[in-house]
Amino acid sequence: MDDETAPQKGTVTQRAIERIKAMIGEGRLEPGQRLPTERDLAAQLGMSRSSMREAIRALTVLGVLEARHGSGIYVTQLEAGDLLETFGVVADLSRGPRLVELLEIRRILESTATALAAARISDDQLAEVEKHLAAMNATDDPEEILAHDLAFHREIAAAAGNETMAAILEGLSSRTFRARVWRGYQEEGAFERTRREHAAIHRALAAHDPEAARAAAAAHVGEVEEWLRTQLGS
Repeated sequence: MDDETAPQKGTVTQRAIERIKAMIGEGRLEPGQRLPTERDLAAQLGMSRSSMREAIRALTVLGVLEARHGSGIYVTQLEAGDLLETFGVVADLSRGPRLVELLEIRRILESTATALAAARISDDQLAEVEKHLAAMNATDDPEEILAHDLAFHREIAAAAGNETMAAILEGLSSRTFRARVWRGYQEEGAFERTRREHAAIHRALAAHDPEAARAAAAAHVGEVEEWLRTQLGS
């Protein structure tokens, strides 16, 4: 039996998680590197194998580690998109006032990302944004509009040149969450308004005007935020 009592289990496991994270943060374990065996790592850190097993399992779920069948446990490449996938889970499962909070965060990040994109976007990236804008304008199918809306904002986030911000926005803009909003918009006939908002964002990007881009993006997400507040109030 382990020398840790049941009430201590969570605390000891958390300590094991922090120790492994520290090894990665200090460069003692590099992205793509294989971990020592569970037994060796437990001995090295002075912890039980069961606590180490739980820590490895938790870090695998978080995308920090990955299990390769027949090979062992490895540090992932630690890409922002892998580490921040939990944002998507939060967006998919949140309800009520929490959704408004997520939109407040998205409004801040989306406007910043769009301002950065206006300063940095290439001609090819701008052409991709324009392609999705045109596709949104050419259909009234909610599913098609949703798909191009996601791609429109994804291209802008990529053009901002900040992978971590893009990964957070990807999570906050999950397809499940947006589908809920689009259904409400469709019922209210608000597609034309959102098309105008997307067009304003595109114009600011084409003009390479960061402040106009920031304002257009903030207004766009702000409209969704206000709509959701109204829905919750009713």
